[in-house]
Amino acid sequence: MNNKVFELYRIATVCLVFVQITLFTPLFTTAQDRMNYIAFTEEEGSFGLIANGQLTSVVLGQNDFPGVKTVAEWFVNDINLVSGHTPAIIAADASLPEQIILVGTLGKNELIDQLIRSGKIEASDMEGQWERSLTQVVENPFPGVKKALVLAGSDKRGTIYAMLNLSREMGVSPWYWWADVPVEKKEALYVKAGRWVTESPKVKYRGIFLNDEEPALGNWVREKFGGFNHEFYEKVFELILRQRGNFHWSAMWGKAFFDDDPENGPLADKLGIVMSTSHHEPMGRAQAEWHRYGSGPWDYNKNAEELKAFWRKGMERNKDYETVVTIAMRGDGDEAMEEGTNIALLEKIVKDQREIISEVTGKKPEEIPQVWALYKEVQDYYDSGMRVPDDVTLLLCDDNWGNVRKLPDINAPEREGGYGMYYHVDYVGGPRSYKWINVSQIQRIWEQMNLTYAHGVDRIWVLNVGDLKPMEYPISFFMDMAWDPTAFNANNLHQYIVDWSAQQFGEKYAEEAARILNLYTKYNHRVTPELLNARTFSLENYNEFERVRNDYRDLTLDALRLYNFIPNEYKDAFDQLVLFPTNATSNLYEMYYAVAKNNQLAEANDPEANYWADVAKQCFDRDSLFTVHYNQQIAGGKWNHQMDQIRIGYRTWAEPRRRIMPKVLRVEVPETHRSELAFQEADGYVSIEAANYQLAKGTDKIRWEVIPDLGKTESGITTFPQNEYPQSTDSVYLEYAVKFESVGEFDVNVMLSTTLNFNANKGLRYAISVDGGEEQIVNTNGAYRGELGRWQAVRINETITQHTIQKPGLHRLRIRVLEPGIVLQKIQIDTGGLKRSYLGAPESKQVKF
Repeated sequence: MNNKVFELYRIATVCLVFVQITLFTPLFTTAQDRMNYIAFTEEEGSFGLIANGQLTSVVLGQNDFPGVKTVAEWFVNDINLVSGHTPAIIAADASLPEQIILVGTLGKNELIDQLIRSGKIEASDMEGQWERSLTQVVENPFPGVKKALVLAGSDKRGTIYAMLNLSREMGVSPWYWWADVPVEKKEALYVKAGRWVTESPKVKYRGIFLNDEEPALGNWVREKFGGFNHEFYEKVFELILRQRGNFHWSAMWGKAFFDDDPENGPLADKLGIVMSTSHHEPMGRAQAEWHRYGSGPWDYNKNAEELKAFWRKGMERNKDYETVVTIAMRGDGDEAMEEGTNIALLEKIVKDQREIISEVTGKKPEEIPQVWALYKEVQDYYDSGMRVPDDVTLLLCDDNWGNVRKLPDINAPEREGGYGMYYHVDYVGGPRSYKWINVSQIQRIWEQMNLTYAHGVDRIWVLNVGDLKPMEYPISFFMDMAWDPTAFNANNLHQYIVDWSAQQFGEKYAEEAARILNLYTKYNHRVTPELLNARTFSLENYNEFERVRNDYRDLTLDALRLYNFIPNEYKDAFDQLVLFPTNATSNLYEMYYAVAKNNQLAEANDPEANYWADVAKQCFDRDSLFTVHYNQQIAGGKWNHQMDQIRIGYRTWAEPRRRIMPKVLRVEVPETHRSELAFQEADGYVSIEAANYQLAKGTDKIRWEVIPDLGKTESGITTFPQNEYPQSTDSVYLEYAVKFESVGEFDVNVMLSTTLNFNANKGLRYAISVDGGEEQIVNTNGAYRGELGRWQAVRINETITQHTIQKPGLHRLRIRVLEPGIVLQKIQIDTGGLKRSYLGAPESKQVKF
């Protein structure tokens, strides 16, 4: 086959595979629907994992990997979480009970190997494969054993996944510890008869990068664990394994994974976590280690021998671990190298590093996995022609904002080392950092990572997750997708959100939780909280700012409603994963909307600007209370410091040291402003909240007082003391200034609280007049005789009088009370356009006269 024909054949094959993936992937199959081997009632041939209160022992091989034993301890604890009973872990050479759970790795567990030899389990599709897991019920596997549940792996991680996959199927969320997701107790749980094999993952190395971890994660870790030690990292590694990951870049702001705690490295290797170092930390050594132990400049032109000795020690320390060695070099402190760095120098650095790798390990360099990260300016070196050996994985990158920068040419020859992708859901850098809350839509992650996978990038997928919390949701999606990108398509992403929500909060609440989760990430993806300000959305055009504020306000209300409905044991998890990010971010929208309104009104010298200044300050203060709530109240203060990230007050990409209240403006309002303002007729009506009077007249014994929030709209106002009756010579009244545009006879609707005629059925009376003219006396309830009136049920008593306005302009409406107990709420004047509504028309604008 000549080259041209071969190339056409190759392109056609790629296209065919793409079409098959696109068209024939089931529309509602997600990575969480991997298997269906759990039943809640006994079926023929099934294995009683939880049945009749019996404890089924877990059997381990003597020669299996130590990490398998560690994860087996997690696994039996998971069974305890589900059933309340903890199975024993026994050795394979012990006397076996009638029913067992047999856990082990092919070639490392003599009982599993025996079952293979006897033909009781088939392993031809497991042998020599990468991270495959087998789950199978076997009848009469050994003399004296009636039934065994076999959980086997093709390698160490395959065995670990076999156990943790079953834990997930039992109802133990990967987030049971990291997000306090409760585990539902089960009375009965069975594994169905059959043989269940997971395929090898589509992406070889899948993991997360803890980065930008100060002050939040750093403060939390130091308080809870005393530092970034093996106790902390065991929790991180457990999460990675429960998400079926295998790869990790550790925290690196002033930290050194292998140096901070000598137990860190052995723990990772034991658990099957493939350690690597971040894009600017070559040869297994942290940047912090150079600051601790290095001598001279971080400059290969000037200090090559010192750097090579430094790197050699890193390789000597890690040579027996399963690692991916980061090669090449960036500037010190995650910066570009000095201006003028040439490609020849970088290629020499790589050559020298590979010689060190070979000398220390005693193997050819191509036998040791290596990666070169084309991050930021390093991609420019590659684009300018720099190359590394073919066995080195090229780690491509996004632009720190979730947009993939570079992908391999679809027609390029395959690389032995393949390609990887370094992707962000957290970032520190320009134009602004985004560190506080999740701002990533899984829809965008899927679209970009599907694009990535379609271009053959399948060796390494690593996700920058910042402080880890609160990125639980995108971490889950990224890790599930990394296992099998072909399981996802545009039509099943929503189902993934529902399934994920069901895993965390239960089936009953999954749909609504998923809707809120999906919308809050959609809203946050529009603009990060750190970039949001009073100018982001338009106040004038399309009512945009008010609409987005209201959208978030409505979503928060829905989240609060759901929070009140879900069982108490789920509240901490729901608060962390759904309610807090929705509620706290909504508060920022409220604050910046108030700032925008304040600035707009202040520019027009409108006194209402002061109201919005107060709202902005209230939201700013409330933001700090959200931090206190998350840090000190959720889960009894378990997550203290995790919300320490600053989100208000950014001026550049570097976070401020403290929150900075947005600037608001205040308008000077003379104390006599009430006497200078009149309610303006517009749209055929005047609407007045009764508490907003222009003048209040009392006596030496009777005073007017506003009762805040009483009534349907704003507040109520009435006279006190309530047992003091006006005398015939008294004049106790409220007066309102009204600026009319129309003339004619108009209805005046005075809306009162539904006070009854407690005064021996005499009724409660008021007098109403305009411009000091003839008064009309209104008895609000003189006809009441004990029957329930409609006005009581609708919580308002409406009284109507007619008054003539003979000329436009300023007029004064006076309401004089003749008895105590009259509570005024609202006044409406119909000048021809007042429409019927339950609450009445919104209050009219006030203007100076």
